[in-house]
Amino acid sequence: MEQPSTSALQTSAPAASSSSPSLEDIMKLLRGKTDSQRLAGLLLVTKFCDKDDQLTILNVYRALGSTFLHRLLLTGTGKGSGGGGDDANREAYLRLSVTVLAAFSRVSQIAATDEMLSKIPLILEVMSKESGSSLSEECYEFIFLVTNAHEDGVITLFESGGMNVLASQMPILPDGSHAMELAMKLVQLTVSKLPAEKVFVGYPSELSKMVSAIAKQFALLHNALKFEALHLLSTILSSSHSGVLHAALLSMGDDWSTRIRIGVIDVLQNRVVPAEKLHALVLAECVISFVGEEWLIGPATLPGAQSSMPDVRCILLVLESSRVEIAVMLNELAYLKYEASKNSPINSEAFLGKLRNVGVAFSLVERIIKLIAKFSENEESNSTFNICDSTSTKMIRGLNETIGVVLDYLQDAKDHGEKKGNDLLASVRIAGSYLAEAPDACNEKVKELLGYMLSVEGENESSPFHSISFLLPMLCQITMEDDGCKLFASTGAFGAVVGFLISLIDTSSARIDNCSSSTVFLACDTVLNFLLKREQLRFSLENSWSVKLLRALIRWTEDTMEPSVIMMASSICSLILDSTSERDLLRHPDFCADDVSALSQLMKRSLVSCGQDSMHDDTNSEADLYQIVTSGYSSWADRFPRIKEIVER
Repeated sequence: MEQPSTSALQTSAPAASSSSPSLEDIMKLLRGKTDSQRLAGLLLVTKFCDKDDQLTILNVYRALGSTFLHRLLLTGTGKGSGGGGDDANREAYLRLSVTVLAAFSRVSQIAATDEMLSKIPLILEVMSKESGSSLSEECYEFIFLVTNAHEDGVITLFESGGMNVLASQMPILPDGSHAMELAMKLVQLTVSKLPAEKVFVGYPSELSKMVSAIAKQFALLHNALKFEALHLLSTILSSSHSGVLHAALLSMGDDWSTRIRIGVIDVLQNRVVPAEKLHALVLAECVISFVGEEWLIGPATLPGAQSSMPDVRCILLVLESSRVEIAVMLNELAYLKYEASKNSPINSEAFLGKLRNVGVAFSLVERIIKLIAKFSENEESNSTFNICDSTSTKMIRGLNETIGVVLDYLQDAKDHGEKKGNDLLASVRIAGSYLAEAPDACNEKVKELLGYMLSVEGENESSPFHSISFLLPMLCQITMEDDGCKLFASTGAFGAVVGFLISLIDTSSARIDNCSSSTVFLACDTVLNFLLKREQLRFSLENSWSVKLLRALIRWTEDTMEPSVIMMASSICSLILDSTSERDLLRHPDFCADDVSALSQLMKRSLVSCGQDSMHDDTNSEADLYQIVTSGYSSWADRFPRIKEIVER
């Protein structure tokens, strides 16, 4: 294009300014035959036209046409036919073309054109070369407005290297600037409108840099942009495709997670609307899923900042906010189920929304329970994480209150005859998690509800299974004590756990190739604990349960050489056999001579092969089980002649 000198660019507008040119005069220049006329017209547009007057801007766009502006932009980037002239001219052309393009893009009708879309690659190139310049804001404005307005805007941005530009630019953009705000909006458009595989799998490193930059805004700002950062971080980190991003973030160190912790603390400790606090809890759960529960305890300020806030500030706020959320949501769920439903059907969308919200709070409380359990285990090992007594007391009090509310919700469901629902199952799960660590908590409520909790079913369950699994750690704990065994017997927990164990053994996942499954052994330990105290409690074993359990244990061990499996199964069998006789067992329609033979082989293996190993090593984990088997055998052997014959053969 024709290249007027820098002095011509500087003097053309002032010459016209003395007479304040009319819009008609400017339009004539824009339609002029020479580049100099059009350039002068553009300069006058930038000086005299209101940037918010969209009709005038649209008329300017139509008068100027697309060819001249494109050539002006190419010249400004040094790609024009004349090379762009000296640096001063080139800079002036670039600044003018970007300013005009930004103005054009503010008119949605213009921004949605293919002509504007075609400029995205060039503007991205300008952004990458002019990093930190005063042009950045107008470049970001143009990119965002065109990307948002044109149906192919997001894919064009992506395919033109937008991810790379954003990743390199966002860490150095001024905090809280308009350019940063627009950059965040571009990230939001990208992750929401493109297939997750393209973004998360294709650009994990770039996305991790964006997350860190956004997290900084979340930590530092105290305006609406803080909450935009909160929502965007939640969207990114909660994606089901964030696995690759997970690895990229972990390789960056912990600055990003510290920034998010600071932002979460800021939201939870200040007066903000409940929806934003819930978003902060969602984000906290996402981060914990990446880095672990220990994230809840750590610095509450950015490096170098002065603060008196303790490292436990985050965990206390998350626990208290989750407690409040659980109390509110469970109350609203109960109202929807038992009161509102009297007049109209339950609003399933509202119900599911509240269920998702309470699920987030439940998950966080479970994380805190798990963390407290870790501290308890590490008390004697000089763990790097320490919680003072006063903080521990606050946390236990908060957990007790929370579980009390959950148990009240279950009591309400019991009173209404409800025992099926994912809300009830989730409530049993969180109660079980806490009671496993504090079996004596909420003692009276647990006594009242234990039998009911064991009967709770999920929406897709035909019989209780998961509820028993969730309560199993607590049941194993209480059966170590006489009072716990009494509760275990009086609530029907023994039958529930035996049925659960049989079901677990009979599923493919629990067969011998997975004989070390912790859940199977936990159920066995629970049954074993109870059977060892059975006579003291004067609890009579039902023959049907005895038969079912004996046959299941035989199936569990028939193809294994694993000593732990053989000894666990044979010790339970030995305790069962001590309460009956061979003749009584054979009278049962489901127990036959083949079962006696299989049981005989199991007892022989435990007493001979595994037993010899146990006797030679007093520290062996099977030694105590061997003592149970041998003691039982001496008591009941004469009542089982076939077993005695095979064992002593």
